[in-house]
Amino acid sequence: MTEVHPTICRVCAAHCGILAEVAGGRIVAVAGDRDNPLYRGYICPKGRTLAEQQNHPARLLHSMKHAQDGVHAPITHGQAIDEIAARLQEILARHGPRAVAIYTGTYAYMYPAAAPVAMAWMNAIGSPMRFAPATIDKPGKGIAMALHGRWEAGPQTFDAADAWMIVGANPPASRSIGAPPNNGAGQLHQAVRRGMQLVVIDPRRTETARLATVHLQGRPGQDPAILAGMLRVILAEGRHDRDFLTANAQGLDRLAAAVEPFTPDVVARRADVPAELLVRAARIFANGPRGFAVAGTGPNMAPRGTLSEYLLLCLNTVCGRWLRAGERVPNPGVLMPAFLPRAQAVAPVPGWGFGEQMRVRGLTMSAAGLPTAALAEEILLEGEGKVRALICVGGNPVAAWPDQQKTLEAMRRLDLLVTIDCEMSATARLAHYVIAPRLSLEQPGITLPVETLSGYAYGMGYEAPYAQYAPALVDPPAGSDVVEDWEFFHGLAQRMGLSLSLQAAYPWMPATGAAEPVALDMEHRPTTDDLLELLTRGSRIPLAELRSHPHGQVFGDGSATVRPKDPACTARLELADPAMLEELGEVVREADDDEAREFPYRLIPRRLPDVYNSFGRSYALLVRKFRTNPAFMHPDDLAALGVRYGELVEIRSNHGTILGVAAADAGLRRGLVSMSHAFGDLPGGDEEERVRSVGSTISRLIPVDRDFDPHSGMPRMSAVPVNVRRHAVQRPAGEPA
Repeated sequence: MTEVHPTICRVCAAHCGILAEVAGGRIVAVAGDRDNPLYRGYICPKGRTLAEQQNHPARLLHSMKHAQDGVHAPITHGQAIDEIAARLQEILARHGPRAVAIYTGTYAYMYPAAAPVAMAWMNAIGSPMRFAPATIDKPGKGIAMALHGRWEAGPQTFDAADAWMIVGANPPASRSIGAPPNNGAGQLHQAVRRGMQLVVIDPRRTETARLATVHLQGRPGQDPAILAGMLRVILAEGRHDRDFLTANAQGLDRLAAAVEPFTPDVVARRADVPAELLVRAARIFANGPRGFAVAGTGPNMAPRGTLSEYLLLCLNTVCGRWLRAGERVPNPGVLMPAFLPRAQAVAPVPGWGFGEQMRVRGLTMSAAGLPTAALAEEILLEGEGKVRALICVGGNPVAAWPDQQKTLEAMRRLDLLVTIDCEMSATARLAHYVIAPRLSLEQPGITLPVETLSGYAYGMGYEAPYAQYAPALVDPPAGSDVVEDWEFFHGLAQRMGLSLSLQAAYPWMPATGAAEPVALDMEHRPTTDDLLELLTRGSRIPLAELRSHPHGQVFGDGSATVRPKDPACTARLELADPAMLEELGEVVREADDDEAREFPYRLIPRRLPDVYNSFGRSYALLVRKFRTNPAFMHPDDLAALGVRYGELVEIRSNHGTILGVAAADAGLRRGLVSMSHAFGDLPGGDEEERVRSVGSTISRLIPVDRDFDPHSGMPRMSAVPVNVRRHAVQRPAGEPA
């Protein structure tokens, strides 16, 4: 008998509503759910692989232990947790809590209980060493918001926008939560058809750029100059929202003085964009009258990513792109307490220089978290405070972290490396223990992590008061021994005699954003549903009510409107943070690129639509187009190098060299190489064959201790100076070594 059940896809942060077909206790097919009120049947290729994921022969069905002979062998999860707990207690007793670190990768947030229970365990052992992906792809977002201040009511919404600006993002390809917030391609097309004017800043002519009213295809790394130039046009022409700024912001005169050098002609020379298009883009955005400006990982990974995000916030504030008193609250909350904000600023706070101090490069905790790019150095640096144990949840550092050489050395130097992974990834093959987890359709889930983005990460999350609960649909395969991520940490705590207190806290939420923690019963293991009830206590809509809507539900509330400003509120949004204006002054004084002669090309990132970071390489559907991460270049650049499609090229930076498979992209600017991060594998074997079969690890080109942001620690991961040449020896694709 075949049954079809509504559920949630947890391949990426979008959490689309889908239908899963179950036969004989197995997932046999997945499709979009037309009855889902938000996604209305949308599903991407990644989601269509859920059945293959559940039943894939390479899936780990038992935890693994690295033996002395270098081979991993199965071990029961209970025995693995026993041994890990004993080793952790020894490390804590000898070296203290700072010796134990955790990395919660992107996939930790697909499971709502995983990160909260992991953080509860870290609280219990007293370790501050918590690392996440935000500081290696978009730390500027959190830091810039801290320096600028936050608007309590949030931004104007995409569905009502007259003008929208997207910098370095391509929602139709990323297919993830962003702006537009749900089905990126569909919403963009609909908005443009209804008359919304779209401004895109991107060195690639992407699917998004092809829909733009104005596309500024500038040099990578010049986003601060372009944004400063737009601010100058808006202020010089008096297109700013004077009333809003007078009531809610400060520093306008200092901002105006700081952007004064960025005339349209100056920006045109620096960024290689037509001056008249810059002016037109500024006028479109300022005239709106409703809209917002958002950035993707591209500008965040480029030099001065925090400054780019700060200038975007200044653009939004200068043009008054925030919700006002009496306007509808787009998402008053579903699984969170009711969100009824006021039309007022939340004062700026420090962006860095607080919390845990790193031992390397003068780095500290920042508003984006501890600098993940410095963790390998912390592991390698001897002395008091050295990190000796690392637990990875939902991440693959060997593929994802910058400077793979240093990452590999650090992983091999650890006294204890534990990873929770459904396959033997590059990191798993170095781990002392690999814990085999249940997959998404084998455990309950809710959309809570995505909802929390709505209030704290502008341009992300749900604009509608939408939520969905998904029960477990199937049991794990017969004979398997798998656990949920949270069960691993609960088991560790029991064996170590620790008490855990749970709260619905995620890295993007400020410390004051979560409800008070609640103590867990350590004598009796809770169920996942028990934890979901605790994580949603005090929610506007009870979890029991959500369960009665199996396809998900938009819980409208016509009375939810933005309240007027509190008369006692004196907070203002900051347009002239001293550190940001100092950095903008450095941009003015920047000399010509000294590396242009030796490294004439610039390496920039891109999303491949059918993979998500290091996920998806094992599934036939997702590698039908690209098994590798091609080195895309403009056809004229390939011709000048004498390189044909499919041939190998050598890409060299001032730190390392990789091979790439050449591919043409006529939408690129000349002088660029565009590749996807998080590909590749452990080094060794025939490099040419490996590059063609699993891709190249871009991070081998990127040092972590040179050319890095002094506040977030993130190295330059876009606009990287490189040299490119045809690889000397060319074997036909697929020819054995």
